Amino acid sequence: MDFSDDDDGDGEGDESFASHFYKGGSDWSCLVSETDQICRETNKSKKMKQANLFQIWGLQKPSPPPPPSPTKMKSMAKKTNVVGKRLRNGPNTNGSPRACPFYKKLPGTPFTVDAFRYGRIHGCSAYFLTHFHYDHYGGLSKAWSHGPIYCSSLTSRLLTLSLSINPSFIHPLELDKEYTINGIKVTLIEANHCPGAALIHFRLPDGTCYLHTGDFRASKQMQTHPLLVNRRVHVLYLDTTYCNPRYKFPSKEDVLSYVVRITKDFLRKHPKTLIVVGAYSIGKECVYLSIAKALGVKIFASASRRRILQSFGWSDISENLCRDGRDTVLHVLPISSLRADRLGEYLKVYSEHYAAVLAFRPTGWTYSEKIGDKLDLIRPSSKGNIAIYGVPYSEHSSFTELCEFVQFLKPDKIIPTVNVSNAGTREKMQSHFREWLRS
Repeated sequence: MDFSDDDDGDGEGDESFASHFYKGGSDWSCLVSETDQICRETNKSKKMKQANLFQIWGLQKPSPPPPPSPTKMKSMAKKTNVVGKRLRNGPNTNGSPRACPFYKKLPGTPFTVDAFRYGRIHGCSAYFLTHFHYDHYGGLSKAWSHGPIYCSSLTSRLLTLSLSINPSFIHPLELDKEYTINGIKVTLIEANHCPGAALIHFRLPDGTCYLHTGDFRASKQMQTHPLLVNRRVHVLYLDTTYCNPRYKFPSKEDVLSYVVRITKDFLRKHPKTLIVVGAYSIGKECVYLSIAKALGVKIFASASRRRILQSFGWSDISENLCRDGRDTVLHVLPISSLRADRLGEYLKVYSEHYAAVLAFRPTGWTYSEKIGDKLDLIRPSSKGNIAIYGVPYSEHSSFTELCEFVQFLKPDKIIPTVNVSNAGTREKMQSHFREWLRS
């Protein structure tokens, strides 16, 4: 296995970059529900469950698009004579595009949010993207031609850099600036998730307000935003990744302090240790940036990751990147690489400089109820000279943070956007929502 950074040349092709980019992984927290949803689309009971969802959430089921005319059907048949021609539209196994779930559409608007894998959506004239994680942008490629894409400026740069989307379809929006799109007021708000992630606030001409969180980690600072303080939100589209009482993980700040302390203690005892932080293609930057600042060292990452990080325009990261792994003790690898065997192979490349590896896997999925906020109880997974710490550093809201955010906002309706494919899970979430809004 070759871990060397051999793609630094100016002639690095898009194919090479894409290959390295996708190896970096993504925030896959929504993929389970999306996969379940695909399976359920062929299930005859889906129609009944979908109807129940609309009833539970107090929404009207959208009318299906009118059937095409005989002339148009004949034309469509010619165009789709070969099933492979429809692959770019995100087909099912029978060759037809998947239906867009209702919770990705905003009633009373021609807008959809994070709905790119469904091909051209009937009635949609503007496609919004909350952030650049695959489970949200999946379906986008350089062949995209279904309509304008609205997203944050940083996300727009990643669309061009990583997916080669035609710039004519990309419409970057600045945070905290109100735009009028198709007569609807739209404002992006910092989501405290990955770089470029945004909450999207929509205000319709009749005064109806929607807030779509995409993926986010609720914070006290959000409760000071002018659009949310003492403002009514009629429908909240909520990131419910951790909408379960068992997930009450510590704050980001506490986890970062813990990681820095463990790193310093480890280096004090074992000076010839290589520090590795696992990360998605984007996300978890604060973990390795905190270590870099605490130790006063540079950050080594692959050429593809450096290109992404430099596109952020963040001087505290771009000015601290280095091209040669021998020049720093701190390395960033795809989170999928944090296994003892792979790290052992990686260490061999730098065996002249280091004798051990201390690695951090920062994700909320490592959270344990037994440990709770007592981070000192965390024990690493160790094998020989490799130690891997799973630390509960999450860029999604904990159960407690979701409760506080909902109680602050007091929306009329809450529509969960994650883990919605199971009826039992939906009902549990709805019971939590009812309890929060009664308090």
